[in-house]
Amino acid sequence: MVVLHYTAMKSARAARDTLCNPEAEVSAHYLIAEDGEVMSLVPEALRAWHAGAGRWGAFTDVNSRSIGIEIANDGFSPFAAPQMDALTSLLTGIRARWDIRPERVIGHSDMAPGRKIDPGARFDWRRLACSGHAVWPQAVAPCDPVQFVPAMHAFGYTATDDPELLLSVFRLRFRPWASGPLDETDAGMITDLASRFPVDVNAAWA
Repeated sequence: MVVLHYTAMKSARAARDTLCNPEAEVSAHYLIAEDGEVMSLVPEALRAWHAGAGRWGAFTDVNSRSIGIEIANDGFSPFAAPQMDALTSLLTGIRARWDIRPERVIGHSDMAPGRKIDPGARFDWRRLACSGHAVWPQAVAPCDPVQFVPAMHAFGYTATDDPELLLSVFRLRFRPWASGPLDETDAGMITDLASRFPVDVNAAWA
């Protein structure tokens, strides 16, 4: 799978220096600068230390099963168009080389809810889905909220059973404008995703 991050640093250069510093004990396969420059930092076939503790589907060692992409962003600003264009191009190659399905392009927050929030509420997941490199809920009928947690687990959100934390991480990615308690729309959206893209625990790259 592919895990997307934001750097939360002042610049891509500062992020590159950190990612290339062995003492920092963090790395990623790619870094995308503000102007869209793509820097290759770790060969795709090698393990990078970008994901940390977390889980997606049955996999707890996400670092060994994923390619990490860091995007230069402070966590509060929109992602620049050149960055999104570069990410789209980069994902085209990665997914073709490793046969990664679009539902297995996830955010750091997806596999580490409560610990990480990147790539954050300003990341344009819908644009990425429209380019075929991620997934987005279709227009679906409202669903009983009791289905929310089972559907989240079926889609891949297995790092926690906490309904409030699951709602928070779901909305961060799919409904960042929403507020209030879990509702029928949340349940309907994730039920649609889980029915179309159930996590495959046997896939080599999840």
